[in-house]
Amino acid sequence: MNRAKTIIYVRVSYWVGAVIDAIVIIPMLSPSVAGTVFGISGFTPGSDYGYAMRIAASLMAGWVFLLLWADRKPVERKGVLVLTIVPVLAGLILSGVYAVNTGFIGAEEMKLTWIMQVCLVILFGFSYFTARKLGVEKSEHK
Repeated sequence: MNRAKTIIYVRVSYWVGAVIDAIVIIPMLSPSVAGTVFGISGFTPGSDYGYAMRIAASLMAGWVFLLLWADRKPVERKGVLVLTIVPVLAGLILSGVYAVNTGFIGAEEMKLTWIMQVCLVILFGFSYFTARKLGVEKSEHK
C-alpha cells in the first residue's frame, strides 16, 4: 500500500473512532437514551450511576480529542491506535460481557455494540500495522 493510502486509512480510523466515541457520550449522559439503546425498560439509575457515567463521559470526551490530536500527525502518533485497542476497546468489550453475564443487559442488545467494537479493533489494528510498516520503510531509506 502506498504512503498516501496508508495515511488515509489511519486518518479514517482516528475520525471513525472520534465520531463513535462522541455519539457514545449521549447515552452515557442520558439514562433514558441508554435504557432505549440497551433495551432496559424503566431504567432510572441513582445518583451513584449518574456520577460514574459523568466521569466516564469526561474520559470518553477526552478520548475523542486524543484521536483528533493523533490525526494531526497520523503516522507519527499511530501508537494511539494501539492504546485505543488495548486497554480501551478491550475494556469496553469485557464490560459488555460483564453486563450480559450479570443480566443487566441482554446479549441481543449488546450484539450491535460488540460488532461495532470488533470492527473498530480490526480497523485500528490494520491501520496501525500499515502505518508501522510505512514507518519501517521510511527508516530503511535513510
